[in-house]
Amino acid sequence: MGNGNLPKPTQPCLSGTLGGNVDHRLHRRLFLKGSMAGAASVASFQSLFSVPAFADSVKARGKRCILLWLCGAPSQFETWDPKIGKPTSGPFGAIPTSIPGIHVSSLMPKCASILDKLTIVRSMSTEPKEHLQAIDMLTRGEPPRPPFTRPILGSVLAQQLGQLDSPVPQFVLLEPCPEGNEFKSFKAANWAGWLGAEYGPVRFGGQYKIENVKLPEGLSDVDHADREALRSFLSRKFSNDRKNAAVQSYNAVFERVNGLMKAAPLFDLNALPKEDRERYGPGLFAQYSLLARHLVENGSTFVMVANGMPWDCHVLNHETHQMLVPEMDRVVFHLIHDLEQRGMLNDTLVLIMGEFGRTPYLNEARGRDHYPDAWSLAMAGCGLKPGVVYGATDDFGIQVSENPVDQRRLFATIYAALGLDPHQTYDLPGFPTFHRVEQSAAPIRELLA
Repeated sequence: MGNGNLPKPTQPCLSGTLGGNVDHRLHRRLFLKGSMAGAASVASFQSLFSVPAFADSVKARGKRCILLWLCGAPSQFETWDPKIGKPTSGPFGAIPTSIPGIHVSSLMPKCASILDKLTIVRSMSTEPKEHLQAIDMLTRGEPPRPPFTRPILGSVLAQQLGQLDSPVPQFVLLEPCPEGNEFKSFKAANWAGWLGAEYGPVRFGGQYKIENVKLPEGLSDVDHADREALRSFLSRKFSNDRKNAAVQSYNAVFERVNGLMKAAPLFDLNALPKEDRERYGPGLFAQYSLLARHLVENGSTFVMVANGMPWDCHVLNHETHQMLVPEMDRVVFHLIHDLEQRGMLNDTLVLIMGEFGRTPYLNEARGRDHYPDAWSLAMAGCGLKPGVVYGATDDFGIQVSENPVDQRRLFATIYAALGLDPHQTYDLPGFPTFHRVEQSAAPIRELLA
């Protein structure tokens, strides 16, 4: 991104050959055409959105998704599926909601007031019991099948719904606490899998920052545009001559990074209205949830907000949820309200979930352990029926008693809500046949609008 050590292209290089190799001949008129286009592209990113036609086309371009990832896994008993008066229930009780006869934890008064805008699944039942394996499966939709790496949900949506040539990153990961143990290991993995690196995420938050977005001192916009035009031309020629997917993927990533220089102002939390930042709350999870709204509003297709491992409540479950649930309650309330007010909720799918649930009974440390057998999640927006509570667990929350949902049916529902065929096959020459959702798992029709 604007490396000051690169030699500035000179006139002889434009009209003659580079390094004497006939493959590197460059027509001066063609180069200058690219250079002028490059110079135009270094205009302020924010100025693009001052043009109403451009701004409107971005906001109307298609469907988006925000995933609020509650890493570590929240307890369903202290959130979406309280068991009133049962020994498995916590001390917080339950409160009525805007859906008659449906209660949620008393820690969630704001969500209770808008439950008629949400879609709740109380009958999730999955298999992995450890964080790394569960996170991997619940974000990809399938268990591992070495040596093949299935792309994560965000990569699929970036490819299917996004605009790869947009300066705005199509898949963004906002991670306030990147030091989380299991989740940190997961994030080092191959996100985009067989789709290619261009569909991987731009990571931001914690120690990760969008750095080096300004040109080095002494390098003008025109000089930078000249260099980019030369690099782009030579890269395209190299790629066309060799027809190599890895080269094409590398070039796509370079183009995205170059565009990110222009999009960097979108990631400035301090540039967002003070009243919005105060509404969402001071915590980084809250602030990055607000930033997620801002990013999808300005062109991102998929934004995942993760929060390290704070929900992993093996010790002092009740105290942990007493601290964490009110923030989540406030964030979901304002996010849904803001998307609705902006006319974006019908085109934006919001997912609120972790990797599994928590045990019905407390352990010796007054915590709840990992429990994938019966747990809950929430969704809202694009393609979903609002005000639906699907499935149920028994009186003690030990087993699913109605309409079990595994990860395949969940992913089929997500894809269907976003207008994608869940059973579409990937075009992977030389690979076995893979589908977006395997085993013909059906979407949950009761949840789809």
